[in-house]
Amino acid sequence: MFGRQKADHSRPLTHREILIIMSSLMTGMLLAALDQTIVSTALKGIVEDFNGLNHYSWVVTAYLLTSTASTPLYGKISDLYGRRPVYQFAIVIFLIGSFLAGASTSMEQLIATRALQGLGAGGLMGLTFVIVGDIVSPRDRGKYQGLFGAVWGISSVAGPLLGGFFSDNETIFGITGWRWIFYINLPFGLIAMVVTAMVLHIPKVKREHKIDYFGALLLVVAVTMVLIGLSVLGPEDGWTEPRTLAVIITGLIVTFFFVAWEKKAVEPIIPMELFKNRTFTLTSIIGFIVGAGMFGAIIMLPLYLQIIQGNSATSSGLKLIPLMLGILTFTVTSGRMITKTGKYKIYPVVGTVIMSLGIFLMSTAKVDTRYLQIAIFAVIIGGGLGLCMQTIVIALQNAVDFKDLGIATSSNTFFRTLGGAFGTAVFGTVFSNQVSKNLKENFTTFAEVNPGELATIDTGLIESLRTNTESIATLPENIQLIILEAFSSSFHTVFLFAFPVVAIAFFFALALEEKPLQDSASHASARQDAAGESLN
Repeated sequence: MFGRQKADHSRPLTHREILIIMSSLMTGMLLAALDQTIVSTALKGIVEDFNGLNHYSWVVTAYLLTSTASTPLYGKISDLYGRRPVYQFAIVIFLIGSFLAGASTSMEQLIATRALQGLGAGGLMGLTFVIVGDIVSPRDRGKYQGLFGAVWGISSVAGPLLGGFFSDNETIFGITGWRWIFYINLPFGLIAMVVTAMVLHIPKVKREHKIDYFGALLLVVAVTMVLIGLSVLGPEDGWTEPRTLAVIITGLIVTFFFVAWEKKAVEPIIPMELFKNRTFTLTSIIGFIVGAGMFGAIIMLPLYLQIIQGNSATSSGLKLIPLMLGILTFTVTSGRMITKTGKYKIYPVVGTVIMSLGIFLMSTAKVDTRYLQIAIFAVIIGGGLGLCMQTIVIALQNAVDFKDLGIATSSNTFFRTLGGAFGTAVFGTVFSNQVSKNLKENFTTFAEVNPGELATIDTGLIESLRTNTESIATLPENIQLIILEAFSSSFHTVFLFAFPVVAIAFFFALALEEKPLQDSASHASARQDAAGESLN
């Protein structure tokens, strides 16, 4: 049993021991990462089944929302009960959510079950980097975290391909094709359970904690209400409607109470003292912005390729490969360079510039833009992401005391995922609003120039385009063109809106301090000291 093992905190783990543990973490990470990317190319087919294009972002946002809110809790609970059982609990919750998501019969059910999936994913994503921080020194962490860049690369290529394949098939073994994007998680999950049971044996430093359940409740309520106001009520009811304003203002008030409560809580979910650490504050802000840009790109690119360029779901998955190659190449390369030189600040500085450039270039894409240009833009965005994602985690973990490693790392993951949730919701809202506006303007202009030509077109069909794009192909070619121009202009607005948001991260990256990275001996000593303190 894992609880009977006597951990030796006095020595660094060998390279072989680290790789064995990494194999279990990579399996769990693959499970969660695959489910983020596999949905992207299948979203079009899913929302057309449920007539829910105007709510498509919530299929992603619900997942991100619950994974975000649960991430800080997993760090503390794993301190109490050990990393492995809590990690395996996260896998089980994730698999239950996956099965129920595949069985959904409405958009509402799908969103709810995706939220359940997110509860499990919060543990898989958050605990992975906590465990890496437990066993590997900051100086050596770059080359090992590069392995997770490989996992992201594999999942980000395999995910869209699988999602596209399932979505393009009407049925597979008598089950609607897109439902397999959730059922495919079941065998992966069983493999992850077996692998973690066999190899996830790490030194256990137990610290007694009291879980701040009330703080967790305030956090969930605050984030949920603000997101609902921004991405659901605002676009549908209007931004000045009393109900919209009431929900957003209430969410902000609950946020204020959350901060006040955390300041006096014995065991806060997010200790406010951590914000006194300059590196923690800066990496949290950078993580939030990068998360927003990452999820915005991963969700918007497949939609652009399918709606504007008429690619199938499988084809759009293949055409995401440049984005993922950019992430993979730059993550692995920067990780090795960090281990070799001990320097890390330059990578998020350059990465934020590159990512901003890529997003700006994507805003220039039109209906007739060649795929080669889109591929180049995607590589640039992916390269910027690859330089930023792991580097800010290394900088953070190097700057905090070992006793704060778990909560600091899970908090950083929390802010990155929160950025993804807000980015997906806000960018989705901008997109939906622009589609409605552009369709109305384009058809009005067309009717003025070509009076009577729209008389043969069902007005209900045109109105339905806001929630279902499947009927575009059935319309006359000149009508298709003005519809595609409306959608293309909407994507242009989204990426142009995202550009200054992501560009701001450059200034925060510039403000990071370059601190010497701990080597293996110093890291092992810090772990031993923390173990001794926990027993006193």
